Amino acid sequence: MPISCPQCHAKMPDDVAFCPGCGLRMWVPGREVNKPATSPREARTPDVTMPVAVAPAPGVPVPSRDRLTAALAYITFIFAFIPVLAIVFVLIEPLKRNRFVRFHSFQSIFFSVATILAAIFLRILYPLLALIPVVGYLLAWLSMAVAFLGWGILWLVLLVKALQGETFRLPGIGSLAEKA
Repeated sequence: MPISCPQCHAKMPDDVAFCPGCGLRMWVPGREVNKPATSPREARTPDVTMPVAVAPAPGVPVPSRDRLTAALAYITFIFAFIPVLAIVFVLIEPLKRNRFVRFHSFQSIFFSVATILAAIFLRILYPLLALIPVVGYLLAWLSMAVAFLGWGILWLVLLVKALQGETFRLPGIGSLAEKA
């Protein structure tokens, strides 16, 4: 008889130890739990374990609460280029174990750092382009406009993908966010 997770409501078989959607430990009182073979080091540790942060299974939808929380990590980026909520989500206990929210929070933090570095680069590039006679200021303004527009579209894509429940990985930044 299939059961559902009390945290994310994902349907799963009744003989699993952890929820495939959120990683919550499944234990029913009165039912014998088959424990896997453990090494001598693991045998000395107490039986109390925290749920492991597990990526949602491909067929399991991400709960809407998690999608909204992940999108909020990107929302604060637009106001001050400081992902305040993303930093808070990484520090709060129930959210830092949620793999989906954690990934998007770290990606938002790394995206903010990349934005600051790109702004410094453009700040240096603008006067250098302005030195070119006749078209220098035009090139400087066009480079700023293209960079600003591209960065804004990329931010919107990240926001929409988080609201859709997808883990959209940016090149370089996404792999760092997965490892964090």
